[in-house]
Amino acid sequence: MMILYSDNELIKSIKNGNQSDYSILVDRYKDRAFTLTNSIIKNEMESEEILQDCFLKAFNSLNKFRFESKFSTWFYRIVFNTSLTRINNKKRNTESNFLSIDEFENTLTNDSMNDYRNSEKSEALSLLVRKLPSNYSTVINLYYLEQMSCNEISLILDETVNNVKVLLYRARKALRTIVFDNNYTEELL
Repeated sequence: MMILYSDNELIKSIKNGNQSDYSILVDRYKDRAFTLTNSIIKNEMESEEILQDCFLKAFNSLNKFRFESKFSTWFYRIVFNTSLTRINNKKRNTESNFLSIDEFENTLTNDSMNDYRNSEKSEALSLLVRKLPSNYSTVINLYYLEQMSCNEISLILDETVNNVKVLLYRARKALRTIVFDNNYTEELL
């Protein structure tokens, strides 16, 4: 029988010298962190390289983890910042215009976004999400794939909760435009 330890239990164990327990955290977060990195970078090889850097940074900074937030939020913040740093080093511009919060509305139903996670259509939708600007694909992945709250996403992106909501609205709107302008509705229905 395999015992599942919480992230906090593993971190305490690692801080007490059981460094091999870090491999459990790596296994637990590698796939989702790769999805986050790749949604920003949009290059699998470079995303893998960044992810290795992120796990190393997290391990080396584990003594700074204060258990004030979930490990996943703290780690995804490292992944997000490292990915953005890589983009900035390549002098890419990331779109960051926000609409007023009054214009926030749900343009895609949660049921259609659940297809992103749960159905055979997920690959087609995933390819469409990758066509979005990196800030849009990041917020879509964190909200729908990782099922993070707007509050958790705001901590990762270092944005206000309202700005995260607006970014999510704009990402949905851009995704909807891609779907309808390119007649992808049949593939996704």
